[in-house]
Amino acid sequence: MKTEIVLQDICKNYGKKQALKHLNLTIPEGMFGLLGRNGAGKTTLMKILVTLLPADSGTASVCGTDIRQRKEIRAMTGYLPQDFSMYGGMSVYEAMDYLGTLSGLSKADRRERIPLLLEQVNLGENYRTRVKAMSGGMRRRLGIAQALLNDPRVLIVDEPTAGLDPEERVRFRNILSDIARDRIVILSTHIVGDIEATCENIAVLDEGTLRFTGTVDELLAQAAGKVYTAEVSKSELEKVKRRYLVTAMHTKGSRAEIRFLSEEEPFAGAQKTEPDVEDAYMYLMNRRGEN
Repeated sequence: MKTEIVLQDICKNYGKKQALKHLNLTIPEGMFGLLGRNGAGKTTLMKILVTLLPADSGTASVCGTDIRQRKEIRAMTGYLPQDFSMYGGMSVYEAMDYLGTLSGLSKADRRERIPLLLEQVNLGENYRTRVKAMSGGMRRRLGIAQALLNDPRVLIVDEPTAGLDPEERVRFRNILSDIARDRIVILSTHIVGDIEATCENIAVLDEGTLRFTGTVDELLAQAAGKVYTAEVSKSELEKVKRRYLVTAMHTKGSRAEIRFLSEEEPFAGAQKTEPDVEDAYMYLMNRRGEN
């Protein structure tokens, strides 16, 4: 059975608001990035995939199983929502054991899997730590461990690194990359750096519409030849910002080093440079009115 998710013409409305608009998307095995602003429809799509919400129309399958077969889908998917929380008075092990019981795992399976999963997410030495005493990063890693309790073929994580410090973000991304070696891991985020560091294939959602799907290299290719760097005075900076889309800026004294997008050769002194994913994403989103 092929390890992939296939969505065909998926629509979802909340009253008069259309959260997903005729979405067609195939998600292969490995790390897959779902990128978009807050409110783009990412969380709605995640909830449809884990059967917490029904689609209003369209069809979808997960590893060959129709999304309407809720019991089978839930048995093969793990989900870490953005607002994951557990009872603060429980220890890490107690929380995992409780969630494993709810998932229908036998006592023997829980004894075997919980220590292995805690080691996998670097919480092996924290099994006695109370949830309320954990840092934000530790709680996210506990969330990943609980999502893997049923050994799912698909793991879906929603905005997992928001609010984490840089060291914890790197640790978390490395864990996800390791997990993705033999399953689908969908990373839903508005943080471009997380996608750039971990994902080969991505999709970009904007106001419920699929703006792009393909590889990171294909996204980068769209902005090739459109990215420039320059050093300008602070007095010139506002004029440049009015004319061009500035994607990065670093000030030093009375001058500023900027990175910006331009369809044509800009002013003298500007140097063409290779795009990064942030540049390519901003270029794509800035062109949305043209499509």
